[in-house]
Amino acid sequence: MQLRQRRILPISEARQKMLQEDFLRRFDDVLSLVVPNWELDSFIANPLNVDIYLQEELIDLQSNEEIKPRMERGYEYFWLREEIPVLIVTLWATMKSVVTDLVMKKRNRLEVVNRGDLRLRVMSMRPNIERILAGKGKLPVPSVRKGLQHAFATSASRADTDSLSAIKQRTVEDYEKAGVRPLYMDVQSTTPMEVADLIGADPREIVFTSGATEANNLAIKGVTHFYKDKKNHVITTQTEHKCVLDSCRYLENEGFKVTYLPVESNGIVNLQHLDEAITDETSLVSVMTVNNEIGVIQPIDKIGELCRRRKVFFHTDGAQAVGKIPMNVNKLTVDLMSISGHKIYGPKGIGALYVRRRPRVRLEAQMSGGGQERGLRSGTVPTPLVVGLGAACRICRDEMEFDYAHVKRLSDRLIKGIQTSVQHAILNGDPVSRYPGCVNISFAYVEGESLLMALKEVALSSGSACTSASLEPSYVLRAIGADEDLAHSSIRFGIGRFTTVDEVDYTVSKCAKEVARLREMSPLWEMFQEGVDIKSVKWVQH
Repeated sequence: MQLRQRRILPISEARQKMLQEDFLRRFDDVLSLVVPNWELDSFIANPLNVDIYLQEELIDLQSNEEIKPRMERGYEYFWLREEIPVLIVTLWATMKSVVTDLVMKKRNRLEVVNRGDLRLRVMSMRPNIERILAGKGKLPVPSVRKGLQHAFATSASRADTDSLSAIKQRTVEDYEKAGVRPLYMDVQSTTPMEVADLIGADPREIVFTSGATEANNLAIKGVTHFYKDKKNHVITTQTEHKCVLDSCRYLENEGFKVTYLPVESNGIVNLQHLDEAITDETSLVSVMTVNNEIGVIQPIDKIGELCRRRKVFFHTDGAQAVGKIPMNVNKLTVDLMSISGHKIYGPKGIGALYVRRRPRVRLEAQMSGGGQERGLRSGTVPTPLVVGLGAACRICRDEMEFDYAHVKRLSDRLIKGIQTSVQHAILNGDPVSRYPGCVNISFAYVEGESLLMALKEVALSSGSACTSASLEPSYVLRAIGADEDLAHSSIRFGIGRFTTVDEVDYTVSKCAKEVARLREMSPLWEMFQEGVDIKSVKWVQH
């Protein structure tokens, strides 16, 4: 049965919430008539991220002695036999379709579906439901229900690659035999909403990629290639992620002009210098939100306003910022934003690119193929990874305030502990405008690689993960004017959601001990203690 014409109503957030709650109450009433003995919250709560809880109205299957004897115990996870898979998916898809339409927000408007149609659509399935229940008495048994909840927990709630193991090949085969769209595909379809909600975007503005590296490449190369006949100039900073800098060098080889803006000694870009660098030929400015090595937060809102005023597209690499600090693409006036899945505790191998629709940003696809993701990124989207990314975004949105407070507390404890117990430990980057989860400290008169090997029990690095194989000092520290010896002696500490106080205290203690040991073996440290100005020494090669 087709839905009637939708009515678009301007609506406030309070009114919207009231309508949603009223709709859910009515929906519960309909469901209680259709499936009086079915617990449905595990089908609809997690994938839709809507607070639909029917347990109070429905009978717990474990205590239903009348139905228990007729239950058939078959599959370990998702499905029973014969018509039950079709019935479950049909009912779930009906609820998903209507609820998704209802809760989808479009510029402070709400799509309202006629409730009479909903009742007819759900009630039209009642004869089939009654026939199946009366004839065979097949309802999800407790073991199946627990497996179902586990499957949703791993694929739609846990931001982890464990979601791969939850989607069994048997499930796909059962669906194909029944001629029904797999349930996890519908779970995937809600993921753009969860990603978009985290950054204040429209779900249609989300393009899935294999990670932030691909997203950065698509944004930078896609925009410049599309507008190359009119504009051939790109601006970025010297402290960007390696994939951004390499993309810009690639464009230089193609004949584009690229300006690599220097940053101040605190790592923050000078807005006046940026304004002066923009020309009539500039098509794109790319500045990362949070630096991946020193944690500095750039003034993205001011850069966005500047770029909008100068009619230049603005891209930001948000891999280290999204899910950790509040990010709203409209308030920040961002046109493109790169997102990484594993940076927010999601699966590796998945990311996204936000591409603004109004004013529209045009991109040239960088891969040939089937034109998936609205023609911007060809290739079949990996469903388990996409679902994991959506779950990670949802968790970050709900836990961001707590996570930030937790990370800030541990970061302050780490910095204070190290600077108290270790002489000449220098915090790199701006001490105020920074994300506390990324701490970069230089230990004077100590070689960073030696300290890393001494702290092998602690997961640390001397630079970004993408340049950790290189023994060269960090180009980010060089860009902020750090001395060569301090750049060689820097260590990056990462603090996250699961870091504990004990781990921080152990790191401080171990770090102080190993720095003292290494300095005892250093002739430079001995010269410094004797009052020799190391910088004034002229070293002669023999």
